[in-house]
Amino acid sequence: QVQLVESGGGLVQTGGSLRLSCAASGRTFSRYAMGWFRQAPGKEREFVAAISWSGKGTYYIDSVKARFIISRENAKNTVYLQMNSLKPEDTAVYYCAANSGNYYGQGHGLYPYWGQGTQVTVSS
Repeated sequence: QVQLVESGGGLVQTGGSLRLSCAASGRTFSRYAMGWFRQAPGKEREFVAAISWSGKGTYYIDSVKARFIISRENAKNTVYLQMNSLKPEDTAVYYCAANSGNYYGQGHGLYPYWGQGTQVTVSS
């Protein structure tokens, strides 16, 4: 089992950047694929990006490609989401999630473990 804690959210102007971090407990972090999701008010939770055990495999939704970068440091039990060129439509609570099957796709039902979320607000 793994516990996840997100940090790094905040208020930023359009075009700005933020880096989200997700710290995981447990000794086997390197065996969990990790994902980032977001949920805006009144909307369903949406997949953003995911990364494989090793970090060599990544997957993004089209709307964040070339703006967001997901990465991980297994030695620090941490996954990151670097968000650049932020837009007001990126405003949401961002969650990290984990699964132990090296699945790094967009199906949120396949991620058993979730953090509490961190708020990202992009002002226009």
